[in-house]
Amino acid sequence: MENIRNTQDNNKIKGGDIIEITPEKLVYEGSALAKVNGYPIFIEGACPQDKLKVKITKANKNFATAVIEEIIEPSPHRVKPFCPMHNVCGGCGWQHIDYEFQLEQKRNIVYETVKKITGEDIEVKDVIPSLQTKTYRSKVQYPVSQTKVSKRLLAGYYKKGSHELVNIKFCPIQPKIIDKITEFIRQNAQELGISGYNEKLHKGELKHLVYRYSNSENELIVIFVVNDTQLKDKFKKLSKKLMDEFAHIKGCLINYNPNKTNLIMSNDTRKILGENFITEKIDDKIFRISANSFFQVNISSARNIFNIVKDIIKNNYKNPRILDAYSGVSSFGIWLSDVAKEVVSVEEALSATKDASENVKLNNVTNLTALNGDAKKIFEELIKNNDKFDVTVLDPPRKGCEKESLDFAIKLSEKSIIYVSCNPSTLARDLKYLGENGFKTKYIQPVDMFCHSYHIESVAWLEKVV
Repeated sequence: MENIRNTQDNNKIKGGDIIEITPEKLVYEGSALAKVNGYPIFIEGACPQDKLKVKITKANKNFATAVIEEIIEPSPHRVKPFCPMHNVCGGCGWQHIDYEFQLEQKRNIVYETVKKITGEDIEVKDVIPSLQTKTYRSKVQYPVSQTKVSKRLLAGYYKKGSHELVNIKFCPIQPKIIDKITEFIRQNAQELGISGYNEKLHKGELKHLVYRYSNSENELIVIFVVNDTQLKDKFKKLSKKLMDEFAHIKGCLINYNPNKTNLIMSNDTRKILGENFITEKIDDKIFRISANSFFQVNISSARNIFNIVKDIIKNNYKNPRILDAYSGVSSFGIWLSDVAKEVVSVEEALSATKDASENVKLNNVTNLTALNGDAKKIFEELIKNNDKFDVTVLDPPRKGCEKESLDFAIKLSEKSIIYVSCNPSTLARDLKYLGENGFKTKYIQPVDMFCHSYHIESVAWLEKVV
């Protein structure tokens, strides 16, 4: 018989203990949270309302982590994962939870995170679901390695919490054509003598396979990320084989990334064959997207975000001047151009700014100026020229905005800041700072971008306090 400890006194909980417990909610980073007399225990792979027997893996003064030993009684929200690799692959960890409940939990995560950090009771609306919950991913990045004996190439995702590669033959959250192309690359790359990357030894040629897929055109580009600085003939041969085999492939590219780094791609991407970009059409707007340019990975959810921002502006600010800060390929700027007097887009990445210039032409936009350069310098120049904008759209990476960037937005914005975020913690931190400096958050609208994962996008609407 197992010794299930009495947990009335949480000081007694220690590593190795087995306890019975029922989680109450999901938290950011994906675990389920249960409490014993206020002492938090985080359980990987659990669902709120599961009745569980868990083993404590780590316990300290502030919290414990645990793994499931037995599901005594499953939650009414627990479902069978649709992917057979769900328990080992680190790609998306919430497939065991029904989709509607995932959305409820995501809204709760945003609300609680923002309230805890800002101290304010800001309205968080219900999460807008994704139109597609499978085959939605338009950008895929697979690490590549190689087996020791057979030298077979592996490509897929890492196991949860590790750097052990899971060889993915079928991934239901991405277009099926990518599975077929990846299998073709595995076989033909090995025949051509292309070696997979060994992270520990920093040896081997092929580090990552990156795909950029166009939902509207059903075509894609393939990018080989290599531990090298020059194009070898075998990658030319592989590219030709790929383009001969798959009509969907619009181009093959190579990205030189010989550095020991966590960055998947360097800025040095060259064309091998075909085109070096995809074209994505969303409603009546067309976007050219290069290998290194940022674009949202779930196109239907991107449309939702664009329209949320557009509706806020259209319904509240007549003929505004708009600053599209950290603009990428000017997706927001172009989407908003027909409700604006003028749009100024600012972007540091040259490839994205080149795409933005093409997108302005493709969409016959006449009131958008795309500026490329150090964002800080450009913002300082705008302030020096006493430039003002009715609305500033901020769409920063996961780390949020630097304080300096927020200061620029505060000085440049006369009426409103619309903040698009992919991280509730940094969103809350930045909303707090903006609130302390004259911009009050009216509400937050979450949007589900990464279905079956803990990730959540949010659009926050702030107005200047007069």
